[in-house]
Amino acid sequence: MLARKIAADNHQHEQSQTVTTVVVHKAKVTLGEKVLVVAFALLLAVAAVKIISNQYSLYSINKDIQKAEKSVDEHVKQNTDLKIQVSELSRYERIWEKASQMGLTLDENNVKVVQK
Repeated sequence: MLARKIAADNHQHEQSQTVTTVVVHKAKVTLGEKVLVVAFALLLAVAAVKIISNQYSLYSINKDIQKAEKSVDEHVKQNTDLKIQVSELSRYERIWEKASQMGLTLDENNVKVVQK
């Protein structure tokens, strides 16, 4: 029995001393893959900058267009107001009143009618 006990102890001792080594293989990133990643990152950055610059250009052009349209609207309004003023000032009654104030009189013998 003692022999069995010693044998069992030796067997346990051998099992506990067995070291299992696990080899972990790291996936190595090759130089080509690194170059591809860097190239992709640069391409992505350039595309982002290009998109942002195009958007800014569109924004500034739209802003200029809105300023021009506002200016055109103001000029159209001013022209309309001036046309109304011209039509008011060129009424026959107003012209006759101004002529009378300046001493002009209507002499029917001096009037000639022109027809087309």
